[in-house]
Amino acid sequence: MADAAMWKRIWQTWTIDRPAAFGDWLWQVLVVELAALLDRLTLRKLIALIPVVILIGAYWHRIPLPPELMLVGDVLAYIDIFSMIFLIGFFTRAATVLAVVRQAIDSISWMLRRLPTALRRLDIRHRRASDTIRRKRSTRASTDEEDAAVIPGLAWA
Repeated sequence: MADAAMWKRIWQTWTIDRPAAFGDWLWQVLVVELAALLDRLTLRKLIALIPVVILIGAYWHRIPLPPELMLVGDVLAYIDIFSMIFLIGFFTRAATVLAVVRQAIDSISWMLRRLPTALRRLDIRHRRASDTIRRKRSTRASTDEEDAAVIPGLAWA
């Protein structure tokens, strides 16, 4: 009788308890742990898995991979570092362009400030007009004593 109870216990262990424990383990791994993994999954981790998928697919189909493709995989794996280097380069170029634009604006504003003075220097009629006014003033203020003596016969015709 003890032998039948032992076989019944072994039969229950291998047909009920072990498959139930295996089912519980499968539920834990395939449902609970997978859901927790998907909750923790970020875009960066997903992008980092792309080179692994490419590598597995290439070895599975026995396709030779060029080194450039693996370099793309490395860039995708370290996308945050690559993006920071790209942004720093962009900002330095933008700062250089802004400095050049600022210098151009400063030089244009300097030229525009100097423009009225330069136009006054080139305006010949304006200078003559002011010069004739000065001549008229000097002739009105002159007296008879300052007039030159007229000698007949020596004057130009």
